[in-house]
Amino acid sequence: MTYKALHVGISVLDMDAALAWYAKNLDFALVQDEYVPALKARVCFLQNREFQLELFRYDAPKPLPQERLTPNSDLQTVGTKHVAFEVPDMQALKEKFVANGVDIAHEIRMENNNVMFVRDNSGVLIEFIQKN
Repeated sequence: MTYKALHVGISVLDMDAALAWYAKNLDFALVQDEYVPALKARVCFLQNREFQLELFRYDAPKPLPQERLTPNSDLQTVGTKHVAFEVPDMQALKEKFVANGVDIAHEIRMENNNVMFVRDNSGVLIEFIQKN
């Protein structure tokens, strides 16, 4: 059986700021925006090509614990860690992020690939890989 990735869910501290951040930095466009009373949360779907992000902004969000803000310490905590995107030009992406003031958390070469982690405006880690 084959599975197709549809979306990744991310809780954010400020929905409007997150919508702007993901549009400006990762070219995601808003496709759905609703408040779900049963969750007490605003839920938005963003799309870039065939992939979607589902953002949640609860009425009383809790910030990320300190150990979840650094890639290597976050990996030690059980649970889903991050979403990763393959990119064709890491240097161009990094230049865009620097120009936009994006928080670059970690850069490394792994198995001859360029890898970069950034934090979104809520501190959520996102990974980018340029395969060589």
